[in-house]
Amino acid sequence: MRELHGYFIEELEVGMTDSFAKTVTDADVSLFAGLSGDTNPVHINDEYASTTPFKKRIVHGMFSAALISTVAGTRLPGPGAIYIDQSIEFKAPVFIGDTVVASLTVSSIDEVRRRIYCKTDVHVGEKLVATGKATFMVDRMNSVH
Repeated sequence: MRELHGYFIEELEVGMTDSFAKTVTDADVSLFAGLSGDTNPVHINDEYASTTPFKKRIVHGMFSAALISTVAGTRLPGPGAIYIDQSIEFKAPVFIGDTVVASLTVSSIDEVRRRIYCKTDVHVGEKLVATGKATFMVDRMNSVH
């Protein structure tokens, strides 16, 4: 992978994997709420969150999805890849202070259509908090000058 361009379709193989880890801070949650407009009190209000089954504030589910995008856009397949679709199932809450690890694994490749299909997982420790599948469009080697 090059700094300004990620992997080309010809360089990818089924089973390749990469990840990104981030410890979520209170500021991250506040900034994400402001950026997304999702001000659900379960994310930003301690008093309200204490009345929920979680007993404390939870991180936006889409924050986990954003970390999958981080892997795709910076590591695998990397810069230049285009996100086509994502399915995601949230399995468990993420809390402020958790270290979240998003990973992406290539499950199949369609060289003709320039698509890679990936399994996407997000963990906090050993706990799977989100899982899904994503598709990316990736350049051919001869298509970039």
